[in-house]
Amino acid sequence: MPSSVARRPLSGESCLTVLTAPFLHTIADFGHVPEAQLRDTALVTGLLIAAASAAGFTAHTTPVVRALPGDGVVGLFALEGCHMAVHTFPERGVLLLDVLAPAAFRDVQKAVDVFVRRVGTSTVRTAQHPRG
Repeated sequence: MPSSVARRPLSGESCLTVLTAPFLHTIADFGHVPEAQLRDTALVTGLLIAAASAAGFTAHTTPVVRALPGDGVVGLFALEGCHMAVHTFPERGVLLLDVLAPAAFRDVQKAVDVFVRRVGTSTVRTAQHPRG
């Protein structure tokens, strides 16, 4: 049996297969963000670098951040064993952050906290989903 599969008895002879996910996908939705910040590629680049550093991720390259033709910014930071992505929607005042990291990695919240402090909004919704 693979090490990621655990078998636990469930009422008598039945068994329930429980998968232990190797990755955790953390998402954060930021609302009421000023439009100017959501169009600022330099700001988004700096946020990705600062967030990755705060969480202790290892970077082997710089983030790729681009202004979109219509409006907004998209950014991707490929990190060792994980990644961070940002999408902004200035017309809605929304910034979406995705962080995919190994489940054993415990400092992902520090990356989210960097965005909370620097974006300066009190409207943040977060969730975590096991992956893999």
